[in-house]
Amino acid sequence: MLSNVAIRVIAASSFILAALARDQSQSPLKPKAPNIVFFLTDDQDLHLNSLHYQPFVKKHLIDQGLTFDRHFCTVALCCPSRVNLWTGKAAHNTNVTDINPPYGGYPKFVSQGLNDQYLPVWLQQAGYQTYYTGKLFNAHTVDNYDDPFPAAWTGSDFLLDPYTYSYLNSTWQRNHDPPVRHEGAYTTDVLSTKAKGFLADAVESDAPFFLVIAPVAPHSNVDVHGGNIVDPEASFTVTAPIPAERHKHLFTNVTIPRTQHFNPEEPSGANWVRRLPRQSTAQVDYNDEFYRSRLRALQAVDELVDDFFTLLDNYGILDNTYVFYTSDNGYHIGQHRLPPGKECGYEEDVNVPLIIRGPSIPRGVTTNQVTSHTDLVPTILQLIGAESRDDFDGAAIQLSGEESMEHRHEHVNLEYWGFALAEGKYGYRLAQGDTGKPITRTHHTGLRLTNFAQTDSIVSRLDALLLVLKSCKGSNCVRPWHVLHPQGDVSSLKDALRPAFDYYYESAQVKVEFSRCEQGQLLDAEGPQQALVFRNGLEWSEWT
Repeated sequence: MLSNVAIRVIAASSFILAALARDQSQSPLKPKAPNIVFFLTDDQDLHLNSLHYQPFVKKHLIDQGLTFDRHFCTVALCCPSRVNLWTGKAAHNTNVTDINPPYGGYPKFVSQGLNDQYLPVWLQQAGYQTYYTGKLFNAHTVDNYDDPFPAAWTGSDFLLDPYTYSYLNSTWQRNHDPPVRHEGAYTTDVLSTKAKGFLADAVESDAPFFLVIAPVAPHSNVDVHGGNIVDPEASFTVTAPIPAERHKHLFTNVTIPRTQHFNPEEPSGANWVRRLPRQSTAQVDYNDEFYRSRLRALQAVDELVDDFFTLLDNYGILDNTYVFYTSDNGYHIGQHRLPPGKECGYEEDVNVPLIIRGPSIPRGVTTNQVTSHTDLVPTILQLIGAESRDDFDGAAIQLSGEESMEHRHEHVNLEYWGFALAEGKYGYRLAQGDTGKPITRTHHTGLRLTNFAQTDSIVSRLDALLLVLKSCKGSNCVRPWHVLHPQGDVSSLKDALRPAFDYYYESAQVKVEFSRCEQGQLLDAEGPQQALVFRNGLEWSEWT
């Protein structure tokens, strides 16, 4: 028989448990971590208006999200740009600078130790399911796909070289299975099926997920005639991208935007570009059709975007999903007399689309803050509440839409090593080194035919900025002026142009130089690696 004391203890315990249950039932549940869907197209332009011909991208992303008109890739070449994007590190720090070994491609990504140091690894550590379908890196081939397998993907189905850019003869490799050829099937439609399957898997897992959808459109169609990589020294044919049969009739009267710098009467640009001949009428006509083929190839991507938003809504997860849309690099056709291609530092090649939609993201807003692919991994980790890393060379993007040029750094570090390839019927290969070495650009100032850096004061400041950025690491890549002026009184080019700094920049500062052109980051070819710091109040002889 229970004593009165025991009865009172049981009654009190029951009361406390009931109160706790009542409090828990009335307290809000912890919100589920957001999902992320990431569309990564290949060679999609911003300045040739390709987005104007994607009504579903406009409907679901531009009208419902935040558009960045000053977002840049840092290397206008597929593999180095993608490695930069997925690692959050500048190309001079990854040293993946080409599309093929020894300086680039998937084997270089692996040998640099990056297969254990990129986004999906950190997402899985944060409890995410990770999926990827489409193109990952160049020189990821039917021979080396398992040497090793790309790390940290819950599910994957990768396009493989040498068939990556073959629109009607692609080869895919799922998880740890052997490659499968899809001869005659349209590559973006194959991708669509695979992506929707991974979305279903992700929803069924009931865990937060990250899903990358990486079509090759609107990249040129490439047929390799020997070997397993697109080697500049080997035999391959580059032609206009191939649209799906249902889109071949579209845009018959559309032409490349006839901007001031499209096939100009007078030479423009710099270096070898100034020596290009003006394009003939036949070449311009060919380029217009090439342009139309790119727009047509993007229509299947646009349909995929629409399908995905329908599925996200049907699954009931749209309101808790961030959707990114961007391209590895941009593209030019006819600007400065250039044939179709990329690999240059002009706006068409480096200023790329970026649209982000998701919880608390402003709708139908365009921001002018300067951002780059280096910033995307820090941004994603911030969105999911994961810790950032000290070795990131970028900074998380503010997604309120309120941050402008006045509140964010104004510079983007553009780098390039190696050759440039002109694509299509009138294509040719430029010799190694013709495209120049790493270049630095301040914020977007419009499409110019002439160089705006025409005074010693401006050139000297930009040279010092480049000196820091071409070898920076971590936060120094975000705050390069602080490296030069640790007192904190200079944070922009405008600040640095004060006359008090003329001698420091124009006479005392170390200058950028390179001993030779290489296809990778070889320090003995890179010239000076450290800038002199401005030390106000000391005699120059005391610290130079």
